[in-house]
Amino acid sequence: MDGRIHWRLTALAGVVALTIAACGGGGGKKSTTASSTGGPKIGFFGALTGDNAQLGINIRNGVKLAIDQHNKTAKTKVALVQYDSAGDPAQAPQLAQKAISDKVVAIIGPAFSGESKVADPIFEQAQIPNLTPSATNAKLQLNGWKYFHRLLANDDSQAPADSDFEASKLKDKRVAVIDDASEYGKGLADTVRQKLGAAVVVNDSVDPKAAAGNYSSTVNKVNAAKADSIFYGGYYADAAKLVKQLRDSGDKVPFESDDGSLDPKFVAGAGSAADGAFISCACLLATASSDPAAVQFTKDYKASSGQDPGTYSTEGYDGARAVLMAIDAGNTTGPTINNFLKTIDLKGITKQIKFDAQGEVTGGSIYMYEVKNGKLALLGPEPSASPS
Repeated sequence: MDGRIHWRLTALAGVVALTIAACGGGGGKKSTTASSTGGPKIGFFGALTGDNAQLGINIRNGVKLAIDQHNKTAKTKVALVQYDSAGDPAQAPQLAQKAISDKVVAIIGPAFSGESKVADPIFEQAQIPNLTPSATNAKLQLNGWKYFHRLLANDDSQAPADSDFEASKLKDKRVAVIDDASEYGKGLADTVRQKLGAAVVVNDSVDPKAAAGNYSSTVNKVNAAKADSIFYGGYYADAAKLVKQLRDSGDKVPFESDDGSLDPKFVAGAGSAADGAFISCACLLATASSDPAAVQFTKDYKASSGQDPGTYSTEGYDGARAVLMAIDAGNTTGPTINNFLKTIDLKGITKQIKFDAQGEVTGGSIYMYEVKNGKLALLGPEPSASPS
């Protein structure tokens, strides 16, 4: 995923170094407590502030839980260092350099595709393994990076699933495809456009900063084209504004979006306009699973952070567990941890964690969700999912 949320924060202000015991569950708290475990440091890199911070907070809370549980019994204690990017790729280079100077042995993140694009080459040169729970832009895998790992299926899997849902399940013939002009949102939407072909009757790419919350131009285009469905590539904050303005205009056609919109804050932001929206994700929310491991994880996560696990919480948790397994096996440097990850085969909370030669997780699935009565309801894996 990518965040083009241009917040004027300095990179140094975005860094929080702390022991696990000092790490709070909320997104806005920043501790300046220095790590004191004397052991290896794992970094979290992603948005903890900004319009779409909840996605980063979900990941950070999962990472914190994994390290917290590990430190209760492990001989080698591990510290967490947080790098708050605010979802702004412009901050990523300085934050990556700070992580190197902090001597972290691995990074869980970067969270968004835009910041991954600029930070990952720096981590690659420094030989620091990075495991992203959420950056799904498919082009990231084409850079030949040896220290890059992705904990969920990328957009080459998600975009075809989105297109199939539009064509086969919604059976729409005139689709408006809109994106937020980000590395993530536009990349995904462009592939959806390619897959749908002549069925696309509106193409609109709108930077949220430029729109400043006003999507009237896009709404007018959708209504004028008489589109019978809408696909939005982007994040929950602006997806909520767009769907609300569409519904206020009288447009009632199906609205579909992506994992960047899979958050209760999408529902909160759009209000009743969110009902009936469809959202895809290469993730199975732990709260939607009846598997005993997912049920226990949900209990532990809520006890730790004070909130239910959300989108990417399990991926953050499992990514940290993978690195912790490497450390427990005696690997405490970037290169040795990276070598361990090449053959890892970990039963994760919602998927098996095993990487191919390009660092992609194997066997990922795309799930569909629908907003029903103000709640995110799982419809199932995309091939078998049907609108209610």
